[in-house]
Amino acid sequence: MSASALKPHQKELFGQPIGLYILFLTEMWERFSYYGMRALLVLYMTTQTMGDDRGPGLGWSNQEALALYGWYTMLVYVMSIPGGMIADKIIGQKRAVLYGAIILCLGHGVLVLTDIWAFYTGLGLVILGVGLLKPNISTMVGGLYKQGDIRRDKGFSIFYIGINLGSLLATLTVGLVVAEWGWHAGFGLAGVVMVIGLLNYIAGQKYLTEVGNFIPSTNDENEVSYGDLYSKLFSSPKQLMFAGILLVASLIGWYTMGWSYGLLFLFLTAIASLLMMIYKELDTQIFKDRFLVLLLSFIMVIIFWGAFEQAGGLMNLYTETNTNRMLFGWEIPTVMFQSLNAGFIIIFATGVASVWAKRKLKGKEASSLFKMALGIIIMGFGFLFMVFAAMEFDKSGTSSMIWLVLAYLFHTIGELCISPVALSFITKLAPVKYASLMMGVYFAATGLGNKVAGIVGESASEFGELTIFSGIVIFTVIIGLLFILILKPLKRLTHGAEESERILKNEEAEGFELADN
Repeated sequence: MSASALKPHQKELFGQPIGLYILFLTEMWERFSYYGMRALLVLYMTTQTMGDDRGPGLGWSNQEALALYGWYTMLVYVMSIPGGMIADKIIGQKRAVLYGAIILCLGHGVLVLTDIWAFYTGLGLVILGVGLLKPNISTMVGGLYKQGDIRRDKGFSIFYIGINLGSLLATLTVGLVVAEWGWHAGFGLAGVVMVIGLLNYIAGQKYLTEVGNFIPSTNDENEVSYGDLYSKLFSSPKQLMFAGILLVASLIGWYTMGWSYGLLFLFLTAIASLLMMIYKELDTQIFKDRFLVLLLSFIMVIIFWGAFEQAGGLMNLYTETNTNRMLFGWEIPTVMFQSLNAGFIIIFATGVASVWAKRKLKGKEASSLFKMALGIIIMGFGFLFMVFAAMEFDKSGTSSMIWLVLAYLFHTIGELCISPVALSFITKLAPVKYASLMMGVYFAATGLGNKVAGIVGESASEFGELTIFSGIVIFTVIIGLLFILILKPLKRLTHGAEESERILKNEEAEGFELADN
């Protein structure tokens, strides 16, 4: 069939569906708005209400700011679970992304206002918008490819570059805008680019006609009903006891840690109970084993982001107060250091993906689980440079920015080994009818990691940065090594989910060799 005879959704660009680039640009501008906000948030909250060239902040303590930062960044991702459910059962992924983008535009618009009610309202709208958009746009990327399509991993890597291009543009520009026009101009810029992302998504619908559509209920016995799953929770004493234990733990948390943690524990109880019932409802042992491996991989996700997200919290504050940021007579804005991660991803993403592809073609260990475990270790080593930075500060009262550069470099290599890999891994192992939900659970795990990051960052006021950075190095390396030790049994439980892809890649490599000859 000639290219002109193809329908829009069948057309390709550089060997990938054009729809990928529509989603790429939409996510790029959404991530610009999110990472622009993320880079400003803690600094804005801790800036005094008077006497700062960037305008008045909220005047909060570091501990108060990091606490809200942890809640905000957690909820942004935890809302992906209801966002995935809404897409699955009510409106479909395509409309969920559209509505999420609209809500995000409203949220960033409200944040331009200076009143405290606007600050909280804007954050709430951003949380709701990301919850609808984030899991469903990633699931749509997976939907562009048929099962076993060799282009899937590369497609997710390209999509991931879009995420980080948005982050890079945000962190390079937002800091300059804030320095010139103040905090709320930075919030406004995030809103403007989100409008651009929304318009791009609307304009590209003809390339997305076959993905993300809502499939109405057919009363099929295989149809997912979360209500039915919860009702079955009460059909077995063991299941009921499991849910009861979680509920009691939630109530204890409510009593000892406050209502906010109590609500979080109740939410986690509901999700854990749902996941347990999904496991029991899966009709083959292969699906059950893969589902279990997927849940175990989320442990790595939580730990990784619990350490990595110090970038927007503790490391951001450390950069502001403890780092010598002078370069050729110009003081680099703190926010701009956030661009290192995104810049390194754009530089190294293709190279890291190529290294793994070559290992796989040579028959060496290159499974998703191995990449994720190694990613945790590499990221953990990045904090070793923050240990050196803290030691230098304790000795001389300041620390060199080179330690930050090296830390972000290692964090980036670790991220490239775990984040795009995990997105692709979910689309390979998750049962099709639970795809959006499991993508939501992945982002919820990311959100829990963000909350852990906030808690860890808060503890620096008591234990000091040197202790916190050292603890992160030790803990992440130990966890990564543990997963490598149990890699073989975990791979057996995937029942060859990645084997067909490996065979396809070998066949493609042989085809290239024949063509060269």
